[in-house]
Amino acid sequence: MQKHLTEIRWGIIFTLVMLLWLWLEHLVGLHGPYIEHHATYTNLFAIPAILIYVLALRQKKRRDYNGVMSFKQGIVAGLLITLVVVVLSPVSQWFFHTVISPDYFANVQAYAVAAQMMTQEEAAAYFNLPSYIVQSLIGAAIMGSVTSVIVAFFLRSKTS
Repeated sequence: MQKHLTEIRWGIIFTLVMLLWLWLEHLVGLHGPYIEHHATYTNLFAIPAILIYVLALRQKKRRDYNGVMSFKQGIVAGLLITLVVVVLSPVSQWFFHTVISPDYFANVQAYAVAAQMMTQEEAAAYFNLPSYIVQSLIGAAIMGSVTSVIVAFFLRSKTS
């Protein structure tokens, strides 16, 4: 456990930054009056998400591997960060939807129906906490894994 404190710390940091991002989305109205723009602007979270993985793996390389990290070591570290994020995602989804933006589901359902993207039943079935918990688990696992591989590739130590 001690040798993985860097990954645990960065997984927690990632989750807190994600909650801060969601809170900012809520504050600027992307979960209410401007919900039609939410799907576009929420994708910008990829920028801080990738930055967090870069900072985390750079720190892992510098502190834990004395500046020399293999591609495999980078992938393992990134996947451990991803595991922490995945484990925390149900709690963070619950916190977001009950504390930060409790009207999100009602607002997004109403928008999807008004924009004729879904029926009321389809919107209710898709936009709810259990569905978002599953989506966040799958999304965090896939995106974290892909990001881990890419960042590990660029931060690996080159051998001559």
